[in-house]
Amino acid sequence: MANYKIRGADQKEYGPINAERLRQWIGEGRLNAQSQIQAEGTSEWRPLSSFTEFADALAAPPQRLAAGAIPPMMPTTRTPLKNSGLAVTSLVMGILGFFTCGITAIPGVILGIVALNKIRKSDGQLGGKVMAIVGLCLSAASLIMLILAGLLLPAVARAKRNAQPFPNWGQSQTIHCVNNLKQLGLAVRLYANDNKDQFPLAAKWCDAIQTDVGGNTTIFQCPGAPGPRCTYAFNAKISGMDVGKINLNTVMIFETQGGWNLNGGAELMIRKPRHGNRFTVCLADGSVQQITASQLSELNWEP
Repeated sequence: MANYKIRGADQKEYGPINAERLRQWIGEGRLNAQSQIQAEGTSEWRPLSSFTEFADALAAPPQRLAAGAIPPMMPTTRTPLKNSGLAVTSLVMGILGFFTCGITAIPGVILGIVALNKIRKSDGQLGGKVMAIVGLCLSAASLIMLILAGLLLPAVARAKRNAQPFPNWGQSQTIHCVNNLKQLGLAVRLYANDNKDQFPLAAKWCDAIQTDVGGNTTIFQCPGAPGPRCTYAFNAKISGMDVGKINLNTVMIFETQGGWNLNGGAELMIRKPRHGNRFTVCLADGSVQQITASQLSELNWEP
């Protein structure tokens, strides 16, 4: 014969008792349809009304109890369950995750899991299961959005850069021009070393250093002024001079509108800079400088 346990209004467990005793208690009014019963061999607590084997006993009118007798098994008004504080916090963290770029998402997930575990183990004493689940889901969703954003934003930035044909074209042109003048300045110095320390004649300077640039004529062309064969000019005042007898801070090669073997002075300097707001010049010592328009007057053109 099956046995049963009963949970009283005082939340204490009674039994196990057999079905006959249980019917007796129903008849005495100590149990009613809402009384919580657990069948032997199960872990589930169910209302007595769900046990069909006691339907007839519940339908019969209860017996009169002796004066002063108290039916200990009768359920009283049930005290509302206390919501888990962790469940509430998890829900708040989950909502905030969408406004804090996912900062509260990780603690929200952790607190939601802990809350569900505590609610499960409270044997019905703690509520807030739905809040814990919602908080857990919201926290996880904001965390996933944060991860996806971290993966997608760099890709979007790369795509944006790739959409521009020449993202750093202006800077590249400047570097290219500076390198051109450095190579031309070096070629002039190499020419002088091979010609008794004398600079080339200004009227033939491009032709004179052809060998020293390895025949590479592209270095005579500034990328900011495509077209002319040469877009640089040689300072005519140092033409054929001894390297050791001139001020090495003297302008040697500078930007101009263009012309092969072009030479002269400040009058040939371009009026509008090609690279931002700076002009590029190569001095007699081979160094290259970029200067602003206000610094043009400070250049030394006299050897």
